[in-house]
Amino acid sequence: MSPDPEERALRRARWVITAQISVVVSLLVAVAGAIAYGILLSGQHADADRLLARTIQLGPAATPPGCVWLFTPAAHAPAGPPPAGMPIPELDALVPSPGDVHTERRSIGGMTHTIRVENRGGVVSQAFFEERYQIQDRSSLVFGLGVAEVLALLAALGCGRVLARRAIRPLEDALRRQRTFVADASHELRAPLTRLHTRAQLLARRASGRDAAELDHLVRGTRELGEVVEDLLLSAQACGERPSLELVELGVLAEEAVAAEAVRAEEGQVRLAVTRERRPYVVQGVPTALRRVLSALLDNALGHTPPGGSIEVSLGVPDERHVELRVRDTGAGFPQSDADRIFERFARGSDGDGRRFGIGLALVREVVTGHGGTIAAAARPGAGATFTLRLLRADPS
Repeated sequence: MSPDPEERALRRARWVITAQISVVVSLLVAVAGAIAYGILLSGQHADADRLLARTIQLGPAATPPGCVWLFTPAAHAPAGPPPAGMPIPELDALVPSPGDVHTERRSIGGMTHTIRVENRGGVVSQAFFEERYQIQDRSSLVFGLGVAEVLALLAALGCGRVLARRAIRPLEDALRRQRTFVADASHELRAPLTRLHTRAQLLARRASGRDAAELDHLVRGTRELGEVVEDLLLSAQACGERPSLELVELGVLAEEAVAAEAVRAEEGQVRLAVTRERRPYVVQGVPTALRRVLSALLDNALGHTPPGGSIEVSLGVPDERHVELRVRDTGAGFPQSDADRIFERFARGSDGDGRRFGIGLALVREVVTGHGGTIAAAARPGAGATFTLRLLRADPS
């Protein structure tokens, strides 16, 4: 059984926290290693410069330290044949005046050397320091830093995993309690709703005339409410399975939704009508979810349309790939700047009354987006609002 979206989101959150902790620790170790390497390199270069300056000061009469060669016009030290490539005559031109000093690093015979050229009283000396052991020290430091980086990364992964579990555990507990509550509430509501639906069916069979029509609407309403409870119960089971999609006649759903709100519209003195051509408006989706979308849009329109106003539900096919449904009312409207914000949960309007929009429209957008569709709103204060729902068209066959 595959995990449900909430569990996958929590799992991703745990890995993200673990990765973030690991990256931070790795960066800290890397920065500390870079600082240590820089300090070592700077110290080695400073030691080499001091050593070469001291060697030139003492002259060839004193034996230079190991890995150091000194060359003057009269002699060189230590005794014996000098390494190939030493001295370098063209460097003398870089110190033409007494007191001039030139220092550089270059490769000679495949090994890096620090070179100091100094003019002391008109005598030019060249001192060479082979950095063999310094390079070995730097390589050892880099290897140690690499090992420390790997160990720190492993430790960070372990600690990050533990910390991530502790950070996510309250969310897991809250999700578990939410599912338990939804499951319990749905289970407790299912039995009385079933009894209410059955009694409404019996009354509808016995009634006649207008009463029979009203009872049919009551039966349909109790059935829709039962479908909502069933959806909640299924979602609380956390089975991770997506609901099966069906071919849905959006025009029929619109007519049923308008019929269900006819009494409320009549009591509020609001004209409510459906405009459609006698052609199929078939989409692929979850009937109960789409029915709730239409119900929420009509509920929103009825809640903001004053007596004497009108609400029109129209369907159309703007192109070969889409079905479009519009809910247009002559109600209070809202500023166009709030057209996106009204689909946020409990968002406040930007006009003077600061009216809240609730969660109905937020749920509408979630359902529509889940069906691969779009929903947009257009309005002006005092001139009503229009909600345009667009879904992918399905082949009726």
